[in-house]
Amino acid sequence: MHDDDAGYARRVIDPESVRLSFSGELVYWRGPSPYHYVAVPPDGCELLHAIAPVATYGWGVIPVTVTIGGTTFSTSLFPRDGGYLVPVKDAVRREEQVALGDVVAIELAIRT
Repeated sequence: MHDDDAGYARRVIDPESVRLSFSGELVYWRGPSPYHYVAVPPDGCELLHAIAPVATYGWGVIPVTVTIGGTTFSTSLFPRDGGYLVPVKDAVRREEQVALGDVVAIELAIRT
């Protein structure tokens, strides 16, 4: 069966071409690994779900490069409740002077 036979054309997305820009509230999660996170908005999660099979290195995590303000760092998106969370390191929070409840602007790129 061809994709056209199914009534749609499949789109192949190169994970390295994925760039997301969004803002979100910095939250604290007290799970097994307490950490500060910013949630990826639903439209970004749809794209991430599409590339996850080729971008993840296991357990659904996706390696990314994140920029907050003037600070760029490597981390991995954390899957949670059907979405993704961006971990924000303490050193980044201190450098960019962001605190719990602040709205943080994020630039995100997939690493493969």
